[in-house]
Amino acid sequence: MNIPHSNHLVGWIGDDFTGSAASLEVLAFAGIPSVLFLSVPSKAQMELFPKAQAIGVATTARSQSPDWMQLHLPEYFKFLKDLSPVISHYKVCSTLDSSPEIGSIGCALDIAQSIFNSPWIPVLIAAPKMGRYQIFGHLFAASGSQVYRLDRHPTMRNHPITPMQESDVAKHLMLQSTHKIHNLRLDSLSGKRADFATLPIATGSQVVTLDAVTDQDMARLGKFIWQTGQNGLFAIGSQGIQYALVEHWRENGLIETQDRCVSAGPVEQVICVSGSVSPQTSDQINWALKNGFQGLSVDVRSVLLIPQEASKDIVVRALDILASGRSLIIYTADGRKGFEPELSAGESSKIGQILGHILKQLLKQTHIRRVIISGGDTSGHASQQLDLFAVQAISPTVPGAPLLKAFSTDPDLDGLELALKGGQMGTVDYFDWIKRGGGMTEKG
Repeated sequence: MNIPHSNHLVGWIGDDFTGSAASLEVLAFAGIPSVLFLSVPSKAQMELFPKAQAIGVATTARSQSPDWMQLHLPEYFKFLKDLSPVISHYKVCSTLDSSPEIGSIGCALDIAQSIFNSPWIPVLIAAPKMGRYQIFGHLFAASGSQVYRLDRHPTMRNHPITPMQESDVAKHLMLQSTHKIHNLRLDSLSGKRADFATLPIATGSQVVTLDAVTDQDMARLGKFIWQTGQNGLFAIGSQGIQYALVEHWRENGLIETQDRCVSAGPVEQVICVSGSVSPQTSDQINWALKNGFQGLSVDVRSVLLIPQEASKDIVVRALDILASGRSLIIYTADGRKGFEPELSAGESSKIGQILGHILKQLLKQTHIRRVIISGGDTSGHASQQLDLFAVQAISPTVPGAPLLKAFSTDPDLDGLELALKGGQMGTVDYFDWIKRGGGMTEKG
C-alpha cells in the first residue's frame, strides 16, 4: 500500500455491529490493516493492533433513542476525534434504517458536528456493490433480482421498528436533524462542475447527500472525499464511504487492484442464532434445514416472560442436537408469517441479549468455534454477551457479511470465528457457506 499519509486513514463509529463489520471488510480485503472494536478500546487494547490504519468501534445506536445517543455517542465521537484519521465516519445502514425516535441518524449528525465541526459533511448511503443506489436524492435498494425505491421496498417499507416511508435521503434526515441538508445530483459529478470544495456555498448547506449508481461514480466521490479530507473530514454513510475510498485508491494505483478472497476452510459444525424477521433470512433458514442443519425454534413471548427458565430449556435442547454432530440454527422468526410477532425496540434488544447469553453457554460447553449471528439488532446485542473486545476480517462472502476472527480475554472465546449477518444479507446457502469457510472462489 502506498497511500501517502502517516496517520490513520479512516476511523468509523458504527450504529450497529453488522454494519460496522461491513465497513471493516471493505478495507481489510482491499489490503488496509483494519480492526473493529466492540466498545471504546483501552490503550492496551489499541496496542495489540499497532499496524492498523483503519479503526472502527461498533455500537447499538441503531436500536436506541435520541436520549441514549446524547448520553453515549459523545464518548465514541471524542475517541474518533482523538484518533485523528483523515476521514471520520459515522456508519449507518445502507437502507437508512432510522427514525426520529429510534436510531436517529440526524441526532447522531448533530452530536458529531458539535464535536468535529467538519467543513462539510458528505452523506453517502449508496453502495452499488451492495445493490444500493441513489439518484436525484432518492435511495433505491435491491431485493432479490429486483431494485425498489426505498419507500416501496418489500422489506423496508414494512420494517417492524423503522418502516421506511421516505426515499429522499435529505428529507428523511431533516426530520431527524437541525441541519439543512441538500443533494448533489448525479449529473453534477462529471467534469469540472464537480467542485466539492465549494459545496457548502453552492448548495447552501454543510451537509450534502451524494448520488451514485456505478463504481465509477463511487471512485469520483472517493476522490473528492479523500482530497477534501486531508485536514480532517467527518462523513455519514453506509460502507459506501469505504467503497468510494477504495475505488479511488485503486484507480490511482495506491492499493491492490483486487480483494483478498482466501477461505478460512471448513469446519464440522457451526452454531447459528437468528433474531431476524427478514424473508431473506427465512429463505436461508429453510434452505439450511433442508441441507443438514437442525433447527430450534424459540417462542419469543415465553423467552420474554420467563427468560431464565426458557433459556435453560433452550440450552439443554441445543446441547442434545449438537451432541449428534449436526450444525444448529436457533431462531425466533422464520419470516413466513410476515413480521409477526411484532416487538418493541426494547423487546427486540432483549431477545438479542438472551440469544447471546444462550450462545455463550453453548460455546463454553462445546468445542465449536465458528458461529453466525443473523439480524442487525440481534448481532449487536448478542455479541455484547460474548465478552469480545475486537474483531478482524479473515474471509469474505457476500459484501457486508464476512467471516471474522474475534479477540477476547476469555481463553474459551478468544479466536472465535464469527459471522455477523444483517437480515437482508447473504445468499440462500449463506449458513453453509460460512460452515465451509467463506472465500470467493466458489461464488465468483
